[in-house]
Formats: sequence, C-alpha cells, structure tokens
Amino acid sequence: MKPTAPVLAAIFIATARLVHGAAEAASQAAIAPDQLAFFEKNIRPVLVQQCYKCHSAEASKVKGGLTLDTKHGLRLGGESGQPGVTPGKLAESSIWEAILWEDDDKKMPPKQKLPAEVIANFKKWIEMGAPDPRETKVAAAGGGKRVIDMDQGRKHWAFQKPVKKAPPEVKTEGWARTDIDRFILAGMEANGLHPVKDADRPTLIRRIAFDLTGLPPTPDDVKAFVADQSPDAVKRVIDMYLDSDRYGEKWARHWLDVARYAESSGKEVNVLYPEAWRYRDYVIESFEKDKPYDLFLKEQIAGDLLQFDDKRDQAQKIVATGFLAIGAKGHNNRDKRQFIMDMVDEQIDAMSQSMLGLTLACARCHDHKFDPVAQRDYYALAGIFLSSDTLFGTYKGVQNNNTSTLIDLGREAAQPAALAKISSAEFAALKRKYEEADKAAREAESEVRSMRTKERDKAGVSAFLRIRGTLDRAETVRADLDQFYEDGTPRALAMGVLDRDRPIDSPILVRGDIKQPAEVVPRGLVEVLCAKGEPLNISRGSGRLDLAYWIASKDNPLTARVMANRVWLKLMGSGIVPTPDNFGFMGQKPTHPELLDHLAVTFMENGWSVKKLIRSIMMSRAYQSGSAHDAANYAVDPDNKFHWRMNQRRLDAEAIRDAMLAVSGALNLYPVDGSPVARAGEGREGLTALYREVSSKPLTCRSIFLPIVRDQIPEFLSVFDFPDASLVNGDRDTTNVSSQSLFLMNNSQAQGAADAFAARIAKMEGAPLDKLKAAYMLAFSRNPTDAELTAIRNFWNKFPDQAAQSGTPKDKVQYAALSAFCQSLMASAEFRYLN
Repeated sequence: MKPTAPVLAAIFIATARLVHGAAEAASQAAIAPDQLAFFEKNIRPVLVQQCYKCHSAEASKVKGGLTLDTKHGLRLGGESGQPGVTPGKLAESSIWEAILWEDDDKKMPPKQKLPAEVIANFKKWIEMGAPDPRETKVAAAGGGKRVIDMDQGRKHWAFQKPVKKAPPEVKTEGWARTDIDRFILAGMEANGLHPVKDADRPTLIRRIAFDLTGLPPTPDDVKAFVADQSPDAVKRVIDMYLDSDRYGEKWARHWLDVARYAESSGKEVNVLYPEAWRYRDYVIESFEKDKPYDLFLKEQIAGDLLQFDDKRDQAQKIVATGFLAIGAKGHNNRDKRQFIMDMVDEQIDAMSQSMLGLTLACARCHDHKFDPVAQRDYYALAGIFLSSDTLFGTYKGVQNNNTSTLIDLGREAAQPAALAKISSAEFAALKRKYEEADKAAREAESEVRSMRTKERDKAGVSAFLRIRGTLDRAETVRADLDQFYEDGTPRALAMGVLDRDRPIDSPILVRGDIKQPAEVVPRGLVEVLCAKGEPLNISRGSGRLDLAYWIASKDNPLTARVMANRVWLKLMGSGIVPTPDNFGFMGQKPTHPELLDHLAVTFMENGWSVKKLIRSIMMSRAYQSGSAHDAANYAVDPDNKFHWRMNQRRLDAEAIRDAMLAVSGALNLYPVDGSPVARAGEGREGLTALYREVSSKPLTCRSIFLPIVRDQIPEFLSVFDFPDASLVNGDRDTTNVSSQSLFLMNNSQAQGAADAFAARIAKMEGAPLDKLKAAYMLAFSRNPTDAELTAIRNFWNKFPDQAAQSGTPKDKVQYAALSAFCQSLMASAEFRYLN
C-alpha cells in the first residue's frame, strides 16, 4: 500500500524538522559558549523585535528580498547584492551600514534608529565573527508553531532529580582511594586508559595552595609538607588552606564571575555604583564561613524577606540581594518601562544561568528555541521581579535618566564604611555647598524658562549645557552629602532589592515589545522544573521568597548539580558538564553522569557545605595525579575527558598578579574597607577622582579588591582573560598570546614587582647562589635542577666582568642582574601554570 500525499507530506515535514534540529544543534555546538550567550541575549532579540516583521518567513511580503530569520539569509543579503553580514568585516556588512543611519536610502529600522548600546552590540558581534546558531527553517503545516511537550521535556537528564548510585566495580586494584576515584577509574578502564603517576610533593602543595587561596605556598609550607610522610599529611595541608582567610577571597572570585560583579553600570554611560563592594565582601565572608550553599542562594534572591538574628544579620541578608542590583544597565534609556523590563531580563538571565545553569532569558521574545521553556514561564518570573524594587543608587546627571535610592542599613547594623568620619563643621560646610549648588541650578532653570521662545532658540545648546552643568554639580554634591549623618558619621548604604507594597503580574509582551502587551500571566515558577500537577502560581507577595526556596530546594534537579560541576571544573580544569552555565538541551552532556549525581547528592547530604565538597574532590587520587604526558592515553583521549592525568592549568589573572606581589613581598593582605569606587563619588567627577586615585600609586592589595569598572578593567587583569563583567561566566577563556609575554617584560607594574622581588632576595643571608635558589623556591615552590643550577651560575658569573668593562659599580650591575633574573622567573610559563 502506497502512502497517501498527506502522509508523504507529514513524513517530509517531520524529516525536515529533524534535519533542521540536527543542523542547528551542530551549528550551535561549534560556537563558543560566551559567543552563543552574546548572540542569544543581544542579537537574536533585536532581530526578532525590530526586523522579522518585514524580513522573515513570517512577513506577508519580504522587503528587499532580505530575510534575517536564518543564518543563511542574513549572510546572503537581499536584492542589493551585498552580503547582509560578512563575519569580522564591518565594511562589508550591509546590515551594519543600515543600522548606522548614515545613508538616507539605507536606514534600518526605518522609523527609529536603534539605541547606541544595541549598535555597539552588533559591532562587537560582527567583529567576533558573527556567531549564529540558526540554520535554514522548514515551514511546518499549520504555521509551524512549536508545541512544547512538558512531559517529554521533563525526561531531559538534567531535569530529573539526581540519584546517588553505588560506585562501580573496577579491575585495577590499589589505585582508587575514594568513591570519586572509582567512578573515574571505571571510565578510564572502559576506554582502555590507565592513570599516570601521582604528582610529586612540591607540585601537589603548589596546586593545593593556588586552588584554595590563589597564592603560592611559602617555602616553609613546602618544606614541612615534603618532610611530612604521614597518611594525613595531604588532608592537613588542605584543611590549613581551607581555614585560611585567603580561601574566602579566592573562592569568592569564582562566584563573582557568575554573579557578573562590577562597580559600574557599563553600557554607553557607565555610571559608577559606589556601594557594590558590600556585595563583594558579603560573598567573601560567606565562603570563608562556609555558609550553606542553599542559604547563600536564598539570601541573594530574597535576603530581605528571610528571618534574621539581629540587625547585623538583617543587614547582611539585605546586602546579599545586591546580586540582583549589580547587573549592567542602560541608564540613558528615556523610556522608564523599557529600562525596567531590560533590568528584569538581566536579573532573570543572571539568576537562571548562575544558579540553575539555564538560559531562561532566551524566552523573552518567544518560546525558548531549544529548551521546554514557554514565553509564559519567562513572564511568570518577570512578574516576580517587577513586584520588587531594585535599588542601585545613582543620581540624575547627563545621560543618566534612570536613578534610584539605596537601602539605609542603619547605625545599629554595625557595617563597615568606605569613608572616614567627618566633623560636624565639615558636614555643615558640605550642606552649604549643596544649598548653593542647588540654588544655582534652580536659578539657571528659571532664567531659561523666563526667556522668550526666540531667545531660548538662540541660546540653544549652550543654555541646555549650562543648565545640565549646574544640575550635575548639585546632584554630585547631594550624593556626597547623603553619604553622612549630620554628626559626620558615614551612613551604611547598600544596593539591593525590597518588595513593593502591591505585587503585579506581567503581561506577555509580543516579540518582547513593551508596546505589544498580550495575556497577563500570574507570577510563578518554571513549569518543566516542577512536578506535573504541582502548583506553579504565587498568590502572596512578590514571589521572590517562593522563588528562593524553590531554587535552593533538594527537589530542584539542577541546583546542586550545577554547583558541584562548578567546583569540579575549578579544581580539575574541566567540568563534568563542559558547559557550566547551560545544562539545557543545547548544553553538552556530562562525561561522568553518575559521578556528577554522586557529588550533587553528597553535597546536599553534607548540609550544602562547599568546603566539604572541595575537600572530597581534593582527597581523591584523581585530583592528586600528575600531569605527565602518556602517548597511549593521548591517542585515545587527547582532551583528557576521562581524567587519566591532571590537566595543566594556567593561573587566572588575579592569581598571576597576586603571586607576583606575594613572591616580591609587596602584597598587602589587609586593604582598607570599601573600594576606590566608593571613595570616588558620583558622576563624571567620580570617574575622574577614581582614575586619579588608581593611577597615583600602584595598588598592592589582592586583585579581588581592585575596582572593577565595566569596560575599564585594570590592564593586569584584562590581558590575562578577565571575563566580561556584564555576563555570567562560569568558565573563563584561557589564552597564551604574545601580548601577555610583552606585558610581563615591559609593563611598569611587572617591572616594579621584579625589582621588589630582587630587593627581597638581596636582603637574604647567604652566598649569591643560595639567594638565587631561594628565588626559585619562592617562584616555583621547588629547588632548581642540576641543569638549572649550572645555567644560574653561568648567568651570575658574567656580571663581574661586565662591571669591570663598563666601569659601572659592581653592586649596581648585580642588582640589575638580580632584577632581570627575578623578572625572567615571573615571566616564565612555569610561574603562570599549575602542573
């Protein structure tokens, strides 16, 4: 029996869908996770909102023959014959020319130019190669609207609760020390691999010290560990570093990456956030004290709604909600509703990626393209955040059209201050200064208002700038005044979130457009992550407390898995799930699913203790393995997915800088409270003051305390791949490029660290060779080899002859040689890498 025409059509459509899905999946898999996130967050929504009406398969008539709803159509271009986008080449991209609005015949969108921030995103996207996961669409019968099957969606591995299974049986006897080792060894054996030798003692303590504190071990620590051959030696050194204050500073920085921490708004105006540092310090203290991870998450979503022990505890919980307030914002947006919806979108994106490993913000304009997340799920969450006031604390100024107050934590909260107390007389003088500035601003406004129309038109821009200048000065002084009580005591102010008196539900916005509201959606949770029939809607309050408890629940299939994977990635060099911020359908599957579930369930059983999770991984033989190459293993598993050896890892930017300061003896472990941003003040004067403070003298504090101003990251950090502070980033890029070597050779900070290192070595007692061996121990946590000792002698013995030939004093020549030697150690690959 031959199939009928409708059956053939159905088979064709189903096959086409499968082909399309496979093609899009393959396309997406080839794109770096950060580039994919950038496209989904900054490019696809704009195309959907601004372009698809006239340039997609959905358009009644495709204008100019240009379709922008597929990668092929976008790159091909339209009737003009020019490519729409040429990856990496702005000048050869007609879309770029059109959105600039410089040619009257080529303006897109035709009615209103895109905001500067959006244009900047398209520039960045084209320059990075225009990554685009979309492929050619196949029209489906009945309009082709995707129907989400929630029951089928719940079958995805990450949406099922983790189950702790017994460790597998292994053939190799004596290697596995822990349950983790049995999972790893079983994977190796199944793939014909064998583990390499364990790391030697100096290598292991250097690895442990950097992983837990971000600093090298002291020579005394190395000697003691090498000498200690007891069975508990490794556990003792792990516990020593876990108990160190430096541990909190190191592991807080990992969380700040996924919390997109920064001290300014970024985007086109880049307004400073002087109180952002309180959230940073909250995170450091939380990791130091091993705060249960479930409580840590609850506090960041709804700390203001949780019970508290005293005023200080209440203040800390409010500061925790700064997580929702520190994101990037477009302060120059004149449409308040658009500003708020963009802020809510940023909050949903940060919350979902960092805590759940999902890209829920991709459902803003339409149902999620890959995951079983409907647009109504997005707006159910949006209602929760719209029912809360986000208080980020900026003052009105040029291009800052969106301001808010801060949260006053009160005197009784006993919170640290970034500013010193001023006298009552100084406060009174500051108050008079504000009154004078405010009066001048009002007089300037009144003068312009009193002008006749012709006079006002003639005054034009100059009158406007004069008014804006006086208003800015008044607002800047008011910002300074608001920092103090009348007795001159600094006020404890914080960024954060508080519930509104009346919660509101959000309408679904068609294509994410605030001008196209549709059905109102009750506040609620994400359906696919809830059991079938479980109540989703929220009837009381904003819903943030419900959201916090739902995220931090043991019944949530994602939360413990995502964090366990993040910890594994930081210690082992690669995640069990290689896409740590995406556990959805387009994220990569786990290499060891049973191990991931074992870690997740054990993590929850141990009271959500991050320290216990770290200790369990570090005590495994897999963590303590060497990093030696093995040709047979490499031929089977070149990417080391099965952990037959420890991955060699480059130190992150902060650890490189901190290590250079540490070995030189210049590291200040006890910086003052606050941040240079807090002391800089508001507005453009604040940016100027900040630059003056930072550039006046080199900062020697730990890198986590450096000011992080979006788009103005300190060079020492940016050159070594510091992440984009506007995006969630669970796995930093790691590059090894010539600019890094040039920086370590020529940058004044690097040279200053080398000079300080040389001065430290010069003061040591002993013969020159002993001092140079001490430098090796400080830099590499080991003694030089015989070959290295020979090279050191040859290097050092050249300089007396050079001094005699040049007539330069011998001590100056030796000091220059010592500085060059120290700089060469710090510029070496061994200094920057963990073996």
